[in-house]
Amino acid sequence: MANMKRDEVLVSVDVEASGPTPSTGSLLSIGACLVDDPSVGIYLELKPDPDRPWSAEAEGVHGLERGRLEREGLTPVEAMRRLADWLDQVAGGRQPIFVGFNAPFDWMFVADYLSRYLGRNPFGISALDLKSYYMGREAVERWDETRMIHVEGHYGLGFEHSHHALHDARDQAHLARVLMGRREESSGL
Repeated sequence: MANMKRDEVLVSVDVEASGPTPSTGSLLSIGACLVDDPSVGIYLELKPDPDRPWSAEAEGVHGLERGRLEREGLTPVEAMRRLADWLDQVAGGRQPIFVGFNAPFDWMFVADYLSRYLGRNPFGISALDLKSYYMGREAVERWDETRMIHVEGHYGLGFEHSHHALHDARDQAHLARVLMGRREESSGL
């Protein structure tokens, strides 16, 4: 078999959810942007799954109101279709690579919803976790020291932490460029 390399495109993704896992909460919003051009992004809000619990504590963090999402949010099928269409458009034949800060949480929701409602996950079975990347790059010994406050302090960054999925995805894209030494190549930040 020939050695076939496929070009990749890094996509920063952030989500907000009503619970800690797809079986105990709903995916409520997705923000995604290109790591190397965060101005190219998408933001989607979803109707909560009526069969999943709702966490008032989570709502206190993300501020997405259940009633408004029930009225105005996209169905999960429509949201996943829009996300996949956007990924196909911006990837242009390249493999989209999911990038996140605490990627296991965000990827878990996105992978579950894409598989359940669309039947496919354009990102595949893995993700690039910026917390782990930082831990390895800077020889951080304790997982607790990978919290965003420590990472920001180390690099002199100051993110807003709005818990708006697209805004946070753009901050993550900035962090990814810093970690990978792509600062000069990036646009917009």
